[in-house]
Formats: sequence, structure tokens, C-alpha cells
Amino acid sequence: MRRWTEKPPLDGGEDRAWLGDAQSETQLAALNNGDETEAGDEDRPAWDSKIQYVLAQVGFSVGLGNVWRFPYLCHQNGGGAFMLLYVFLLLVVGVPLFFMELAAGQSIRQGSIGVWKHISPKLSGIGYSSCLVCFYVALYYNVIIAWSLFYMGNSFQYPLPWNQCPVDVATNETGTCVCVKRRSRLITHSPHFFVPTVRECARSSATSYFWFRKALNITNSIDESGEMNLIMTGCLLAAWTIVALAMIKGIKSSARVMYFSSVFPYVVLVIFLIRGLTLDGAMDGITYMFYPRLEIWGNVQVWRQAATQVFFALGLGYGSVIAYSSYNPVHNNCHRDALLVSGINFMTSVLASLVVFVILGFRAKNIALRCVAENLGVLNLMSTRGSDQHWWPWFDMSDPGSVSVPEYREWYGHYGSMVGANITDCSLEEEMNKGVEGTGLAFIAFTEVMALFPGSPFWSTLFFLMLLNLGLSTMFGTMQGILTPLMDNFSILGRHRTILTVSSCALGFLIGLLFTQRSGNYFVTMFDDYSATLPLIIVVIFETFAVSWVYGTDRFLDDIEDMLKWRPPVLYKYLWKYVCLLAMIGLLAASFLRIVFKGPTYTSWNQITASEKTLAYPGWALAMIVLLIVLASLPVPIGYIHSTLKSRRNHSGDDGGDQQIHRELYTKCNSSELLDSQQVASEENDSRPRTIFLPMANENYRLLSQLEEDEQDTRV
Repeated sequence: MRRWTEKPPLDGGEDRAWLGDAQSETQLAALNNGDETEAGDEDRPAWDSKIQYVLAQVGFSVGLGNVWRFPYLCHQNGGGAFMLLYVFLLLVVGVPLFFMELAAGQSIRQGSIGVWKHISPKLSGIGYSSCLVCFYVALYYNVIIAWSLFYMGNSFQYPLPWNQCPVDVATNETGTCVCVKRRSRLITHSPHFFVPTVRECARSSATSYFWFRKALNITNSIDESGEMNLIMTGCLLAAWTIVALAMIKGIKSSARVMYFSSVFPYVVLVIFLIRGLTLDGAMDGITYMFYPRLEIWGNVQVWRQAATQVFFALGLGYGSVIAYSSYNPVHNNCHRDALLVSGINFMTSVLASLVVFVILGFRAKNIALRCVAENLGVLNLMSTRGSDQHWWPWFDMSDPGSVSVPEYREWYGHYGSMVGANITDCSLEEEMNKGVEGTGLAFIAFTEVMALFPGSPFWSTLFFLMLLNLGLSTMFGTMQGILTPLMDNFSILGRHRTILTVSSCALGFLIGLLFTQRSGNYFVTMFDDYSATLPLIIVVIFETFAVSWVYGTDRFLDDIEDMLKWRPPVLYKYLWKYVCLLAMIGLLAASFLRIVFKGPTYTSWNQITASEKTLAYPGWALAMIVLLIVLASLPVPIGYIHSTLKSRRNHSGDDGGDQQIHRELYTKCNSSELLDSQQVASEENDSRPRTIFLPMANENYRLLSQLEEDEQDTRV
């Protein structure tokens, strides 16, 4: 297998200018260190089986975003129409870029830093940017794993702690209705008596109160840091400990964990889907999910959101895809892997969306029925006071369970304007339109539904164990995107893998303490929204540019043909050179303009009003956002400038300096050796390559023939 940098340079051209220095420098290194390189490849860890590798790639790409981001985007942006748009962008942008990263890692057998340094030293900064963004993501992603650990630990009790609001023994000012009748799939509330509860919980919900007050103990804004949340600090320590133990032996140890962490979420999703389909309102949720609204295709923001989701769903730009594929045999069919993993990723998003919409349909139906029951209770109270109106409902108000939502809405549609403000509409569609994503979906909406299930602790434990495994499998890939490039490019780190792994996890925990203070959730939102998006898009733009215009798509396809023993369709050439590159530039422009014109904002929780509120980031937080983006993007121009200055310094020296640079290509000989070699050369067969001599004062240098170079490169 020929390495990219060992191929003879192509003829001149502006698009090859960047490669001039890279090729010569790398070839010099290859001549002297070829044996070391081959030995290094042989010593490189490898996957035990193909299924192990596929599970690792699937585990990394399929993460929490598939469960709580994709369903929300589908919900908000046209249902089935958004899915069609997503599939289109996945095929023309996602799969080609994913295939490109797989092929690059497998061919060069290096992490992200080594891959782009091999293509051109001027682009070595791409790999360092990838590592830095991976570190950003690892910092806050493990906090989400810590939250899952906290909720899973609280699931081993009955009733669940978020099942109802806690009693406030200090005041009797307010209260919530206590259930006096429990029906299947519905809790009816009685207006006749109250139990004093915590005001914040009474004004929101039991699940919201538990999340914001018990789990996070959140402050009112990012300006109020508050003290450390000791319980969450302990959970974060446990999360980093799990990651360190799973990765301490490299892919050999993490791959074993992958067998469980990558497969288990699918088992849970199927179980939840089967259970959810038996719930009242499940089909309403599925219908709402798939109903197409084609007009959204004319909305530029919908295209931006779909492209962003494709981008992050496949894990492009992190370097983790490259790192995992670098442990493959060189003749592995990476094209088939790209199609397989992308397909599994999309089907997982669809499966997760089905589960989410089934649960949200049940939740919306439950809320609507509860609304009907409360309104009928008010009507009953009015009837006991002797009120007799012509708009009285024709159904039995004393039995709310016998009244359906459509029946109530039909009555309200006729007489709603006459009954006053105390009687409200109860719309299933309105509840479904209240899109829930991210932590709100996992830690509020889902926990609310699971509290209604019989055997709720079992379902809650199962759900958060699934989130834990989804997070860990992605976390393993993210950390691999950091550790593999560092160990490949710094031999001292490669020799001390265990120390590097433990030190990286310890550093991640210490910096992660920022997220365990009471305002920590706001910093998680900041990192999630701004620390990775723009830098990763910039990284992928430079990756695509490097392969398409610096290295050349034809040469790239040649290398892939060497690996696969067949040439991929020429369509990839035009997708990489034009479609993918322009699409990523357009995504970068759209994302940047959105930040500039909309302004960075975050959602805070107000303890007094017990409601969420959108706030603008203060000045110091904006400076922090800019710093995160600049730091992650800076290695790209720094790497280019450093390589350019180094190249100019090497070429600006005197003849002696030039001689020193290229000395590796020559073998020193004296005058007598020159005469002897000429005599021997005259006696040899003319078909043998002739040696060229360069007389230089008292020393002579024999230029290695092309054949000898080839023999040294290929070890023939």
C-alpha cells in the first residue's frame, strides 16, 4: 500500500503549490525512517473484529442528539418534510464527508493531526483545532452523563421523587390539588381541598421543580454563580472515573465496553416503543410527527438546522472518525462502512423520534384530559351555586372520565366566548406544538410521563441507563479524538498512554467544576451552543479544501482505489470539490449571521415566577464565547503561518544550507570512489539505471537513482 506522501509529485500547477515543501520534506523523512514507519504501523493497535469497529463508530455518531435534538427539529420543521430534507442533505453532504474522513484515517493510519500534516504541513493546524474542540465537548458532555447518573440513582425509590410536589410545612399560603381519584391513564384533581406545597413547585410542575431546584439548584441568571453543587460534583467525578477506566488501555478496553454501551440503547428504545404504542394518545403523536408541511423547504433557517444536524449527527470534524478508522486494516471497505454507519445513524434518529412522539402524544393527551377534568370541576362548582345557563354542556359534568377531548372542544367552540375566563380550551394540538428538546425533554417531559407508568422506578431506571450508555459511547469517541492524535505525534505521550489518559480525565474533571456550580447549567448551554459549532464547521471546510484542492481529488481517489481495489464513483470528486465545500461555507455564513443578528442568548429559570425566561449574555460571557471560538479556530492559521515561515527560512539560506536540507538524498564519496564507480558503471549492463555524479570541490555526492528511491520507499 502506497502512502499518500510517497507517491511521486504531480506536474506543476497552482493547486499543487502547497504540496511542494510537504512532499520533499516527507519523502526525506520516509527515506531515513521507512523502517521505523513500517514498524510503527505493525505495532499500532487494531480492532479485534469488524463488528467491534462498526459498534465503535455507531456508538460515537449515535448520541444524545439523536434522542433529544432530531425529534425536536422534526417536530418544529414540518415533520415528514423535514425528514426528506434531512435525507437529501445526508446523501449529498454527510455521506461524502464521512467517507472522506474514514478513507483519510484508514490510509494514513494516524490521528487527525498526523493526517492533515501528511497532506501538507501548512494544514497541520486542522488536527490541533479538532483536538481542542473535542476537549470542549468532552468537558460539558460528561456533565450530562453526571446528570443521568444522578437521576438514575434517584430512580431506585417508589414513588419517584419527582412524582409530586413536596409539602411546604412553613406556609399554608398556596397549594396544589391532591389526587382523590386515580384512573387508568388519567389523574383527576379535586377542587375541594388542598395540601400546602412549595410555591415554586405549585407554580410550575413537580418534574420541573425537581430538575431546577433539587438536581441543579439553579440560580436566576449566569451572573449569579452560587456555591458548588456537591452532589453533582460527586456525580461528575464518577462520570470521569468511568471514562478513565474504560479508556485506560486504549481501544482494547473501550471496545469491550462498546459491546454493551452501543447495543443497549437500541434494546431500550424498542422496549419503550412497544410500551408507548399501548398508551392513549400514541397514534396522535405519530400522526403529528409524520404529517408533512412542504412549505418549510422555502425557509433558509430550516435548511441550516437540517445541515447542522447532519453535520453533528455523523461527528464530522471531531477527529474521532479519523482516529477510529486509523486502527483498521488498510484494505478494509471504508466506503461500505460510511454507508452502513450513516444509514444506522439515520434509522436510529427515526426510531428515537417514534419513541419521543409516542411519549409526547401520551403526555399531551394526558394534559388535555386533565385540563378537561379541571374545567368540568369549575363548571360543577358553578352549578352547585345555582347558576343555570343555556350554554351548559350536554355531557355528564360529574364524570370527567367519560368526556373526551374532541367532545369538550366541540362544546367550547360553540360557547367558549360566553363562559368567562375561568373556563379554558383544552387542545391536544396546542400541547404537541410546545416543542421540547434537550434537557427539557429528557429530565422534565420524559420523567413526567414515566411517573405515570405502573412500575415507574423500573421505567425510569431503564431510561436513564439508556441515556448513560448513549453519552458514554459518544464520550469514548470524543476522548479518542483527543488521545490518538497526541499519542501519534508526540512519542513521549505514546509511550505513556495510561498517564496521558488519566491526566486528561483529571484535567477534564477540574475544569468541569465550572459546570457543577449552581449556575453551571448556563455554562453547559454556552458551550453546547457556541464552543463547537463554528470551529467545527471551519475545520471541516479546511479538511474538504485540503483533500479537494490541495491534495487533489484524483489522487485521493487513486489512494482509495489502492485500498479498496476498486475506484469509487467519480461523483464523489464533484461532491467534494464543489457541493460539500460550498454547502459548508454556506452553513458557516448562515450560522455566523444568525449569531450576529439574533445575538447570543440563553434560557434562565426564575425562582420567583417559577418559569423560564430568555436572557442576553452579559458582556463578560460574550467575551468568553468569543474567546472559546477564537481559541478553537486559531491553530489553523497558526499552523499555516508557522509552516510558511519555516519553509521560507529553509529556502532563504546559502548553498551550504540548501545542501544540508537535501543531504539525505545523496551519498558522500571521494574522488577515488568516483573513478572506481565510473569504471564499474561502464562494465555494467546498459539497461541498468546510470548514476549521476555531482562534483563539489574535494567531495562528491552521488544522487540516488529513481529506482533506488523506489526500492527504499517500497522496501522491494
